[in-house]
Amino acid sequence: MNIGQAAKASGISAKMIRYYEDTGLIGPVARTDAGYRVYGPRDIHTLGFIKRSRDMGFSVERIGELLALWRDRSRHSADVKRMALEHVQVLQQRIAELQDMVQTVQALANCCAGDERPDCPILRDIETGVPLHDASTLPAPFGGAAAAKRAR
Repeated sequence: MNIGQAAKASGISAKMIRYYEDTGLIGPVARTDAGYRVYGPRDIHTLGFIKRSRDMGFSVERIGELLALWRDRSRHSADVKRMALEHVQVLQQRIAELQDMVQTVQALANCCAGDERPDCPILRDIETGVPLHDASTLPAPFGGAAAAKRAR
């Protein structure tokens, strides 16, 4: 099958398939006399493995390691489990960072009047990088005592 068909069968865009080939995640595929890529069932199976790994959030580097372990029939499952548990820690850290972002944006939205006035604590926070609870340390146009009071 050609790259378009492989993309459809694997759920990976043709552009990403080329990228995975360029980075070595998938080996060079067969080509027609005209130079078009030709993908077989084994290639599609490998692309499915890559897609599932990406869906789980593994980096391209880690997917390369997983592919090597997947292909190595003498692998130790302990090595795969170690990688999975390391990845769980990375995901938990990302979740914590996202939760912090949600709390920050929610707090900013709660402090915004959302009316016709141009004063906006959301834009002010993005501009200054000073959290609302520290707004009293800003010059009057950006915060001052009134902004600190609103943040409470």
